[in-house]
Amino acid sequence: MSLNENPSEPVVLVVDDAIESIHMLSDALEAEHMTVLVALEGQQALTITQNITPDIILLDALMPQIDGFETCKRLKQNPRLTNVPVIFMTGLSDTEHVVQGLNAGGVDYITKPINPEELVARMRVHITNARLTQSAHNALDAAGQYLFAIDRSGTLLWTTPQVQAHLKRAGLNQPQAQEQLAGQLREWLSHQPQTGHKLPLRGLSPALTLEYLAPLSGTDILLRLLEQPEEGTETDRLREIFGVTTREADVLLWIAHGKTNREIGQILSMSPRTVNKHLEQVFRKLGVDNRTSAAAAAIRCMARA
Repeated sequence: MSLNENPSEPVVLVVDDAIESIHMLSDALEAEHMTVLVALEGQQALTITQNITPDIILLDALMPQIDGFETCKRLKQNPRLTNVPVIFMTGLSDTEHVVQGLNAGGVDYITKPINPEELVARMRVHITNARLTQSAHNALDAAGQYLFAIDRSGTLLWTTPQVQAHLKRAGLNQPQAQEQLAGQLREWLSHQPQTGHKLPLRGLSPALTLEYLAPLSGTDILLRLLEQPEEGTETDRLREIFGVTTREADVLLWIAHGKTNREIGQILSMSPRTVNKHLEQVFRKLGVDNRTSAAAAAIRCMARA
């Protein structure tokens, strides 16, 4: 949820345990027509962002309980915050802490005491860049390209809005579920998939499949999210109508969805040769001699239902 639909009035989440700093920043940012949300420690920031997506986050590096670096890492586990820029505020300007902040997911840092004019100028640059990125992701969704990027550890780097929505419906918006997803991705990547290879995600409803598109850099990978048809009822219907086995019905279902033997093998975790053997039995039982006729029969069956 966004608090402000006016793009000229961005929503800023300020996370700082120093009350004096909070007052100074709130006055400066509200004078620039920004809506200011306040969190006095990291856990409050995590709670606020469960329901509200700010345009930018100002984050104190040194706080009690959860420091700013750990808070940023946890914030970035929320897919809705992937593209939200985080600026660290710190009295520490040494290289070690600057690198630590950037590695945690920050895009910039500013040292205390803060110069409000400099801060606002930097904020506007990052907000503009984030909105351009979000516009590009929205355009990809509009074109039916549900894309997202991960690193080699399986961690989500960014997603388009529709991918976020699909992951949430499948229960993949919680940290534990995201770590399980990362584990599946790491295992898949260890087999060095190529462009077009697919990974059906285990134990999800609705069922989802990932397609490997291309490496973006030395460590980042571009994937596409595919929503699989609901197999249960359609598979049962094909089995009952045509007298095929469950596995033959699985193959017939994916033939009807235009998949090749190789793609079906990847989806059903079997070799293309095994797919072909099932397909031979499907042809015999349906009384057809090619996959086009088999697909047409399956489509008519599902359409009648």
